[in-house]
Amino acid sequence: MKNRNFPGRSGRYIKQIEGYKAFIPKSLPPQNPELEIDDELQACLSKADISLGRLDGAIQTLPGTDLFVYMYVRKEAVLSSQIEGTQSSLSNLLKREAQVLDPDAPKDVSEVINYVGAMNLGLSLLDGLPVSTRLIREVHQRLLKNVRGQEQNPGQFRKSQNWIGPAGCQIREATFVPPSPADMITAISDWERFLHESDSLPLLVKLGLAHAQFETIHPFLDGNGRVGRLLITLLLYEKKVLLKPVLYLSYYFKQNRQEYYDLLQRTRDSGDWESWIKFFVKGVDEVSRQATQTAREIVDLRERHRMLIVDNFGQVAGNGLKVLEYLFKNPIISVKLIMDLTGVTFAAANQLMHRFEEIGVLYEITGHARNRRYEYSDYVNLFASM
Repeated sequence: MKNRNFPGRSGRYIKQIEGYKAFIPKSLPPQNPELEIDDELQACLSKADISLGRLDGAIQTLPGTDLFVYMYVRKEAVLSSQIEGTQSSLSNLLKREAQVLDPDAPKDVSEVINYVGAMNLGLSLLDGLPVSTRLIREVHQRLLKNVRGQEQNPGQFRKSQNWIGPAGCQIREATFVPPSPADMITAISDWERFLHESDSLPLLVKLGLAHAQFETIHPFLDGNGRVGRLLITLLLYEKKVLLKPVLYLSYYFKQNRQEYYDLLQRTRDSGDWESWIKFFVKGVDEVSRQATQTAREIVDLRERHRMLIVDNFGQVAGNGLKVLEYLFKNPIISVKLIMDLTGVTFAAANQLMHRFEEIGVLYEITGHARNRRYEYSDYVNLFASM
């Protein structure tokens, strides 16, 4: 990797009246020198474009694309929240949504549920709004509703200085101090203009620049990391790179967390945008290939379990297949839900549930004598292992 050191290329640290230095970013795209798209980056972009195309094709083969999106959004919510220190797992989230009482569940599962709500809100807002400061404020408000950080003015850009560093550190000990509130307003306006201006930058390069700049601006008092990662998906969807919102980079960022933070900081300190962009584009390629593989495994799983039902359920195979399709959206189910889905009696629904257990498709997860819940574990595990 080239030794890239361009002081002042990305912005400057300016001493504030209080004595600390805050970083004031320059507008995008990088200048002096302009961003270099060398042979290595060009090759990374080509691989990522191919992987994105394969993912888009694989998604179209799924029995229900929206069902994949439903679970994938939840996986992203878990991973992005874990980067910020939450402990909740995908299983915790699914149980809470299915109203399964779990005394051992981490209390921060509500933050993950809010991330799901924020992502869905952002996607729905794109029907009438571009990705913009208005949209991200609404998404931020939903993200912090009634959870940790709710006292930090959800939906409002900050009016006081924030900083990044170890827990409990003071501003003079911070790893990074974003722009002051006044400079932040100018920077976020420039950022929004960059998103929508015409230029010759490859789209993935533009998205990588936009994500890093958003994290540098840090416009909210809390939730900047989660909103910034969520924005990647919203921008990919808005730009129609994929027909469905099925690319989420939090897995890649979490697996490479220290490199993620180090490269973001290098864009500020050394003006090294190229190393960050290569890291970002490689992430798009890697996650696209993982998602494509998961989509193929879902098709295989569905076909295998459909055949098990047809071969083992006899005259009630039709109801069994109806339940199976439901499980791809809601992988936790009860006998009562089977009754509602199929219109059969409780006894018949209970018998159907036993058949699912016998063929190894559903597993009881509550241990209760009553109000039992059953999980489609093979399906959940496809996402849990991503």
